[in-house]
Amino acid sequence: MTFFMKFSVMSALVLSAPVSAIAQEDLLPPEGEVPPPATVSNPVIQPVPGINFEPPKPVVQEWNREDARALLTFIEGISAEGLNPQDYQPNELRQALDGDEGGVSSNVDSWSMFDATGEEPQLDEVASRSFTWLVEDLRDGRTPMDDRKQWFVIDSDPDFYPTGDLMAEALEKHDVAGVLQSLNPTHPDYAVLKQALADTPESEKAKRKLIRANMDRWRWLPRDLGTQYLITNVPEYELRLTVNDQIIRTYKTVVGKPGRTATPQLAEVVEGVVFNPTWTVPQSIVKGEGLGQKVLNNPQWAAAHGYKATKGENGFINVVQQPGPGNSLGVMKLDMPNEHAIFLHDTPAKAYFNRDKRALSHGCIRTERALELGMTMAILGKGATKDEAVEISTSGEYTKVPLKKTMPVYITYFTMATDINGELNTFDDIYDRDGPVLASFDKPRERNRARVTDEEVVPIEDPGL
Repeated sequence: MTFFMKFSVMSALVLSAPVSAIAQEDLLPPEGEVPPPATVSNPVIQPVPGINFEPPKPVVQEWNREDARALLTFIEGISAEGLNPQDYQPNELRQALDGDEGGVSSNVDSWSMFDATGEEPQLDEVASRSFTWLVEDLRDGRTPMDDRKQWFVIDSDPDFYPTGDLMAEALEKHDVAGVLQSLNPTHPDYAVLKQALADTPESEKAKRKLIRANMDRWRWLPRDLGTQYLITNVPEYELRLTVNDQIIRTYKTVVGKPGRTATPQLAEVVEGVVFNPTWTVPQSIVKGEGLGQKVLNNPQWAAAHGYKATKGENGFINVVQQPGPGNSLGVMKLDMPNEHAIFLHDTPAKAYFNRDKRALSHGCIRTERALELGMTMAILGKGATKDEAVEISTSGEYTKVPLKKTMPVYITYFTMATDINGELNTFDDIYDRDGPVLASFDKPRERNRARVTDEEVVPIEDPGL
């Protein structure tokens, strides 16, 4: 029996057996059957450990004609990656190769702070500029940050793969195409979308644009997502536990309602698992909806719903919902600190997982079989043994289990992607986030793009029911 089959069987045991009766070998795969960490097979780009204190290479370097012609060939075929060849000024590069300086754009000598010093400074300027723009779009994505609505992921790739260093490597090895191709996202979905683009006729313009937009979304993420991570595609309403880009387990989700409670896109780190969490009720409910006075004035009702209230001398009322099956966070939440106050958690409202459209929450992500997920995370992160996780989860007491090995979690937004069954599928654009991305592809390429968004952060207060 393969590891993946065994994990499915173990998940079924977790769901069907009493928690106290689950053996550790039933929850986790036997030692040695977890897929080993992925090795980096790409010979051009390697992850950079630590911080590189070497000064960056200049962004204008000396180009010979052979390398410049290889760059032109790459530009002419860049539509296979969902990008527009004209964005990288192939005509100017072709003219520079032909020695037709009069036809070269007049802004080539003002785009960079560095001066070309080679035998053909005009060619150096034009080729370096086109290469730089290709790197920026292949590594970071073509879509400007203003068009990535509620996208708060900070992509570390520019720090790991500086443009000048890539250019120096391409010219030293005379492998321009290889260096540029090595920037493509490594997640299997990118290759699937690329093949779909190749198979879609030019006449199907709307479909091709949607494919291109979702290819670009993969570039917005770090190129290396890690060997073990959680990833959820909000419009699909699914969460995946992933090892080496292979799905180990999936969980249905309930995500934020459209509007101010729409779930933002984040890349965070799960630092711990909270079993039997408490919920501090926000003042928008305590004061705004009168819950504070209701809890104080009706102790019997408050006790039945797990609420405890304290009132300060200044009249401030604080309400905390105690652990229990009726707690709004259920019996588990993943501790992933972030300024949006977004996290993955359980819910007592299990019936919502049976709906097809599940954009129903106040922003946080409710997860089915959350206790199974939390116990698995605690064990994989070596925060607890299986027996300890069972004891903690069934104690009914608030307990936070820190993870010795943290795990990334990616909250993404793809409207065309491989679904949990391995089939390329489209998903409803529940937050209307496709429009700006699609429109950006109809505009000229934007230069000097920001790396981070200046959109408002809307902290989520109320997990809702």
